[in-house]
Amino acid sequence: MTTATASRYTAEYQSIAPALPGQSLTWLQQLRSEALASFSVHGFPSLREEDWRYTNVSAIEKKLFKPVAGLTAGTVDADWLRQHQLEDAWSIVLVDGHFSAELSVLDGLPESVSVMSMAEALNAQSALLERYLGRAVAGEDNSFIAFNTAWFTDGLFVHVPAGQALAKPVQLLHVVTQAETLAATRHVIILYDSAEAQVIETFVGLGQAYLSAAVTEVFVGPNAELTLYKQQSESDKAYHFGGIYVKQARDARFRHHNFAFGSLLARNDIHADLDHASECELNGLFVGGKRQHIDNHTRINHLEPRGSSREVYKGVLDDRARGVFQGRVIVAQDAQNTDSEMNNRNLLLSDDAEIDTKPQLEIYADDVKCGHGVTVGQLDEKSIFYLQSRCVDEETARNMLTFAFANEMVDKVKIKDLHDRLLEQLLARFPQEGVKKEWL
Repeated sequence: MTTATASRYTAEYQSIAPALPGQSLTWLQQLRSEALASFSVHGFPSLREEDWRYTNVSAIEKKLFKPVAGLTAGTVDADWLRQHQLEDAWSIVLVDGHFSAELSVLDGLPESVSVMSMAEALNAQSALLERYLGRAVAGEDNSFIAFNTAWFTDGLFVHVPAGQALAKPVQLLHVVTQAETLAATRHVIILYDSAEAQVIETFVGLGQAYLSAAVTEVFVGPNAELTLYKQQSESDKAYHFGGIYVKQARDARFRHHNFAFGSLLARNDIHADLDHASECELNGLFVGGKRQHIDNHTRINHLEPRGSSREVYKGVLDDRARGVFQGRVIVAQDAQNTDSEMNNRNLLLSDDAEIDTKPQLEIYADDVKCGHGVTVGQLDEKSIFYLQSRCVDEETARNMLTFAFANEMVDKVKIKDLHDRLLEQLLARFPQEGVKKEWL
């Protein structure tokens, strides 16, 4: 981004800053001030940066996306919202970047567990947040993070004490209703020793052009377990940046399932730092059509011995869509006995679809088991011929094989309601002939 454009955002910041949460907190104002100064110098990432060489965000320069005040957040039709709100889950609903108490469902939470909006947590849990907010992203070289830190208007705070296991998942539902809106949200999830939780991030919009920028900082304590799901179904005119940054303690287990279906341009960052004997599993599916651009950037950093990680990402691209997968596994010198596997599989359904894939292994230890694999191609003609020999026409055969390729990632989801909604969305992206929901 040009300095002039960054200056436009910086100048606009002065008018919205008084309405941002946490104005009375000196530590937060210092954090925001440092982030604003960094963004003012660097702007949004450019193609000159290695981690952004395949993704051009200059289209954001054409508009000045602005956050809306809490009182001017749009209204959401209850029937429409129920299409996206999971039934057996606690939910926090953010409308245009602001918490909506009337739409959220938090009844029945254990008294020892804190699930609340970030604005509320900055008042009720400010001392705790001072220890965590900004810590998981410290050292990250990404000006989108600085942008989010300065501009965030609300978010989610989850704190699960030692030994507590949540009986139901927590859904964070992002809804954007207004054009040219900046929905910048910040989330902090903390699990203490041996705690367990499931959190679902859902992103939806009402067909407008807007910018959604969400940063989630995760802290998984010793022997704790967190499963995090992300369903990105933004408007096909929207821009999306989502960053998830994870700190895992000894024996901690973290699993992430990432599904990217929407937006015109989307970038997903998932970075995890592993301690001794930590486990990390990253699963992803991105499906693009028309002129969509979907970029997935992952990093698993093995810092201590005996850690294990598994990563499987699949892409399905049609029309003139473009996908990016940059997966990086780093094994530190002291991280002996690390066990890591990374796989990226991509299916191109048209001659104009494109995928850029860049798997990386950086190994500084000498006693490890690490590997990676990448494939890019079209449907196997032998498989199509096999189905045709069983009286299946060619178009139906292609539909069935494409769906089966993608559905493998959906089948990894163990929350039934979420699984069914993802399945419906996947079916909607492919022709229906040859694939019946009742068969699945």
